[in-house]
Amino acid sequence: MGENDDHDVRERLLKKKKKYYENCPGCEIELLKESNSAVPFRHLFFVWVIVLCAALPISCLFPFLYFMIRDFHIAKREEDIGYYAGYVGSAFMFGRALTSILWGMIADRYGRKPVIMFGAMAIVIFNTLFGLSTNFWMAVSARFLLGSLCGMLGPMRAYASEVCRKEYQALGMSIISTSWGIGLVIGPAIGGFLAQPAEKYPSVFSKDSLFGRFPYFLPCLIISVFSLGVFIICCYLPETLHSHKECDEALDDSYDALEATLSKSNMDEKVQITEPRCASQKSLLKNWPLMSSIIVYCVFQLHDMAYSEIFSLWAVSPRKNGGLSFSSADVGEVLAVSGLGLLVFQLLFYPLLERNLGAVMVSRIGAVLTIPLLSSYPYIAMLTGITLTLVVNSASFLKNLICVSITTGLFLLQNRAVTQQQRGAANGISMSAMSLCKAAGPAAGGALFAWAQRRLNAFFLPGDQMVFFILNIIEVVGLLLTFKPFLAVPDDNIS
Repeated sequence: MGENDDHDVRERLLKKKKKYYENCPGCEIELLKESNSAVPFRHLFFVWVIVLCAALPISCLFPFLYFMIRDFHIAKREEDIGYYAGYVGSAFMFGRALTSILWGMIADRYGRKPVIMFGAMAIVIFNTLFGLSTNFWMAVSARFLLGSLCGMLGPMRAYASEVCRKEYQALGMSIISTSWGIGLVIGPAIGGFLAQPAEKYPSVFSKDSLFGRFPYFLPCLIISVFSLGVFIICCYLPETLHSHKECDEALDDSYDALEATLSKSNMDEKVQITEPRCASQKSLLKNWPLMSSIIVYCVFQLHDMAYSEIFSLWAVSPRKNGGLSFSSADVGEVLAVSGLGLLVFQLLFYPLLERNLGAVMVSRIGAVLTIPLLSSYPYIAMLTGITLTLVVNSASFLKNLICVSITTGLFLLQNRAVTQQQRGAANGISMSAMSLCKAAGPAAGGALFAWAQRRLNAFFLPGDQMVFFILNIIEVVGLLLTFKPFLAVPDDNIS
């Protein structure tokens, strides 16, 4: 192909791309991205606050869940508390698994903003009801409804990729993962410090007050009030979904790919230009780059959710059973320490690592580092005093940092595998599959922990050693799945 022909092809591609519609919010965002090459700080602030709102209620219960189940008097033995705690922890994810695809389809049809606002209001209502739970079944029901009706995370992942130019998409996904990770750290901190306030702060809260009669209401109320503020902020959230019916955005992404191919191809080879199909005509289930990244993502999320459940149960369990004998406030303090470090790493260092190593390689390195880290946990319980505090905080920080790094990389792969009109549904599929794994995580983690408590004197991997050994097996499975031929991603995403 001659140089003039190459120039003509490029001109035709660019002319087709630059087609915008008046009164279309999606086109307004595209025009803004084209005219402004700076980082979209305002839009990323919306992303950060909304994802934080979605993350806080998921994990705030972990520090006090053990005590909440104990107060419900449903467990006949102390060793059985882990089973019931797992069911409460799983209810949210099970509900979200049932409805995430539906919320993704609604977001693709009616826009990201309505789904996000509805989800924020669902948190306000059902997180408050969970804090007022007086029995086991009320707690399970409130968590299930909260998970079912809060479908905001999938649309937010699509939103973050849509408001950023391509060179800032890694930053956008880092914002999501950072906010999510900080929410999973601050949430337990809020739960740990503010649960049972009448016992911890008797000079402020009396046992006859509302917070004395409902000892787990205060942390839930704080998160609900924050969610109400986020709901108000969402009124100013710009929509990114295109309102016109043509599939120009599918063409945009295809022409981007054609331009990249054109620039890399040999100038003597003939490039065939064909009109791409509209995104709606392509089945997401047949998109193997998308589906393979979702499967890998689910394995790591199963591991992380089981770890979150087990860590809290392990930390508050008695030392005679291999635990740390921490209070709920101690657990909250350990988890809170990770927050600042996560923020600094994800905003400053992760985009640099992703750009130089690739999303997949960062995930692989994180999985490899997790194995010796978790293997050390049973021996951490042998420490005391300031040494125990420093080591537990360091281990928790490293584990959360690795978890968020893996999640960010897989977010990037999933959103790069589809065009805009499919991102809501694609993230809905991802959220449903991930939620099933996260629903299994707390239940399996609680059951595994309760089983391990009964084999403290076993010859092979007694007590908690078996717990962390099984967690490492799941991590190894996730690591193996990040290699070809299973994980199908473009070559420039694999280092």
